[in-house]
Parts: sequence; structure tokens; C-alpha cells
Amino acid sequence: MNYLDWLVIAIYIVLLIALSAYLSRKQGNVDDYYLGGRTIPWWAIGVSTMATQLGAISFISAPAFVALKPGGGLRWLGYEFAVPIAMVFVMIFIIPVIHRARIVSLYEYLEERFDASTRSIVSSIFQISRALATGVGIYAIGIVLSAIWDVPLVPTILAIGFLTIIYDVLGGIKAVVYTDVIQMFILTLGILICGFTAYFLIGGWENVFVGFDRERLQILNMSAHGFGDGEDYSFWALVIGGFFLYVSYYGCDQSQVQREMSAKTVDDAKKSLMFNGIARFILVSAYLGMGLLIGAYAFQNEAFMDLIPKDRVDYMVPIFILNYLPHGLIGFIVVALLAAFMSSLDSSINSLSAATMRDIYQRYIKPDGDDKHNFMMSKVLTVFWGVVCTGFAFLVGSISDTVIEAINKVGSLFYGPVLAAFVLGLLFSRTNATGAKLGVVVGVAVNFILWIGFPEVSWLWWNVSGSISAILVGYVWSYFSSPAKTLPASLTVHIASDTHWKWRYVFMIVYFFFIIIASYILERIWLG
Repeated sequence: MNYLDWLVIAIYIVLLIALSAYLSRKQGNVDDYYLGGRTIPWWAIGVSTMATQLGAISFISAPAFVALKPGGGLRWLGYEFAVPIAMVFVMIFIIPVIHRARIVSLYEYLEERFDASTRSIVSSIFQISRALATGVGIYAIGIVLSAIWDVPLVPTILAIGFLTIIYDVLGGIKAVVYTDVIQMFILTLGILICGFTAYFLIGGWENVFVGFDRERLQILNMSAHGFGDGEDYSFWALVIGGFFLYVSYYGCDQSQVQREMSAKTVDDAKKSLMFNGIARFILVSAYLGMGLLIGAYAFQNEAFMDLIPKDRVDYMVPIFILNYLPHGLIGFIVVALLAAFMSSLDSSINSLSAATMRDIYQRYIKPDGDDKHNFMMSKVLTVFWGVVCTGFAFLVGSISDTVIEAINKVGSLFYGPVLAAFVLGLLFSRTNATGAKLGVVVGVAVNFILWIGFPEVSWLWWNVSGSISAILVGYVWSYFSSPAKTLPASLTVHIASDTHWKWRYVFMIVYFFFIIIASYILERIWLG
């Protein structure tokens, strides 16, 4: 990198902070800070949600998984199959109730539906797991950026953490959403630039698959199931387990649902989710295609392949950027990497702050604080979580690869049981607070047993086992014990009032089958 690249990066940082300062105007209470006054347009929420999902780890790791990682390949695309139908479930059963409740923390619903301890338990699970995952993410991108910038790891981590905290504290959720929109635009351009550059270097489409093992081009692994066969990424595990995972993530995770609660109306929140359900598959296909193209060039160019460390194939994309793009454009792509990373970090910090503020501080510590005090504490808690997540990155150290793998499993350990708590509340009116809490505990225990005692079962199935076991236990306990409290209409699902969306739901289901069939046809063409 030279002065031109650093100038591009500096301009981007200045503009980012200036935008956040501009968006901070007229903020005066918690609702403004965490929900943008519930006036953010659906398209911005939709783009921001997708930017958070498709962060720097995806931009760097997914292409390397497709091209070079042992056991990798286009199976990564299977992660996206369940997204459209998961969105349909969230749009029908979760978002309307949560949006009508006019809450800031998603977990406030659990207190209204059950009791305060249910809210505290599930919110604490979110805060601990999200902070842990965010710290690992900071470390993972930090080691890549330190290599690109030729700067030691510690100042690299401190710099990216400090920058994100600044614009997050200044602008709140509006800064998160609108900077994510800009970052998504930059990230998409980065994918296209890298992909087209690799395409021209390899000499055209006919050379793309030269050097690739046929197994790496397989998308749908329908012969495996993940129940004891040691196959973590079978088609059925990805689709069924992925459905439960994505319903929980998009419908029961503060870092995602907080955006939907910022929309003007329920319809706007649904539009943002529908946008994700359609566009996410397209974008993922684009950066996996970029991985194929860069990987093809690596197989054809020994000098490039030699530059990629055998034990860190994730360096494939950064090394390609540094060696095969002109200066100035290198700075732009590094900005794309920064953008991808910060789009994940900013939402995590803001949502952690929101959950702590509403579920702990305002619930137990100072429930009678005025708007000015609560607004200031919201910013203090944003700084607090930014420091905690950045600080945790320094604890990861040399065991980062193991931790990253463990974090994925920890997420699936809890996603199913957390989803069950909301399903029990939304769809089973008889469920009481004790049943909901017992279900969550049993669901986590079942998944933990699978993790320790049955390692050959794919961790993707834990999202199913944790959810189903928690729902069964919670409902059965409630059925044979005292009935739940009488529920107000605002806390229940009203499917009859949702009929004007039915054809959009049908479209999403058709789209689900379309992307699977299209993937199968492409696989057959490539494999002959």
C-alpha cells in the first residue's frame, strides 16, 4: 500500500464520522438512539440487515472456503437455501407482534408474555454470546488487516474498535443503518472489482474450472444427512437446521430485530425482510463466484499460489488485492474490507447496549431515570460494550481458529432454545412462565449432550433439537400445571389480518424452491 491507498482510507473514515455526527442531530431519548424514532425507511433497514450478515469474515473466508480450504467448495451456498422460508415465518408470526408491542429491547416481550426472569435469562444469553462472537470477529479481521497494512496486530485491533465506537456512539441506530448502506455499496463494488480482475487474468470463462476437484463444485450433498455420518454440511442439515437457525437469528436476536422495530410500520419491516430473503442469495452467489475466479487464477499461477500461506488460506483474497490491483483501487478494496467488518461490529455494539439498557439498567438499576439521563447512559453503555468486545479480541490469541469454530457451535447451542421461548409465547397461549424457562434449560441441555456425547451429529441439527425439545417440554409442563396469565390481543398472532401479504409469501416459497433447483442444474452442468 502507498500514500494513495492511505488517502482513500482516510477520506472514507472522515466521511463516516461526519455522517454519524450529522445523524446525531435531534436525538434526545432512548427511542431516538436505539430505534431512530421509528422512522427509518424499509430499504435502508433491508440493506443494513444484509450488510450485517455478510460481513468481512464472509468476504474473506467464504471465497477461500470455495477455492482452497480442505473439504470446502460450493456447498457453502447451501447456507442460503433456508433464508426465504425462514423470512416467511418471521414475517407472519414474529415481526407483527414485536412491532406492535412498541418496545426497544426484543426481550421486553418475554416479560410482558411470561415474567421478568424469563426476559432476564434470554437477554443475558444474547448479551454473553453476542459479545463473545463479536470479540472473535474483531480478532479474525484484525489479523488480516494487520497483514495488509503491515502494522502490528494490537494497534490494528484498537484502531478498528475505536473508529467503530466513535461513529456508533455519535449516531446511534441511524448511524448503524445508513453507514451500513454505504458499506454495502462499497462491499458490492469490491466483490465485482476483484471478480472481474480475476476473470480477465485467467483468460475467460473456459478456464474457470481448470484445476478444481470435481467435489469442490458440488453444491447439494443429498446423500448425507448429518445424523452420525460426520457430514456437517449435508443438504438436509443446511435446509432444516438452517431454517430454525435463521428464524431464530432474524426473529429472536436483538442485533437483527432492532432494525425491524425501527421501521415506520409492520409492512415496512416485512418489506425489509423480504428484500433480504431475495437479495441475500444473489450477493452470496456473487462473492462465492469471486472465490471461484480468484481460486482458478491461483491454480493457474504458481507464483500467486506460493504467496498464500498453506495454513491460512483465508489470506487468498487480501493477497490477491495487494498484488494484482493498482494503487488507489487497493485502498478502495481495503475500505470494502473495513466496511464489511464494521457493518457487523456496529450493530452488535448498538444492540448489546440496547439490551443492557432496557433489560438491566432501566429494569433493575434506575427504572425512574428521565430522558436526558437515559440517553446519556445509552451512549455510555455503547462505549462499554465497544471496549468489552474489542478487549475480548486480545484474549483470543493463537487459539482463534478453535474459538471461531466453537463460537459457531455455541450459537447453535442457544439459537433453538431461544427461538422456542418466543414460539411458546406467540403460538401457545397456555404456556406459562415456568414452562418457558424449563423448556429453554432442557433445550440447551439436549444440545450440550449432543455436543459432548454425539460429535458425529451435525451442529446444524442442534438448532432443531434445541427448539423442538424446548417447545415440547415447555408446553407439556404448562399443560399439566397452572394456566398462563390472560394475554392482551397485542401479544398474540393475528394471521387473518395478514391476507394482503399472502401472495408475497407464496412468491418467497416459490423462490426457495427455485434457488435449490437452479443450484442443482448448475451443479449438473459443471460436473457433466
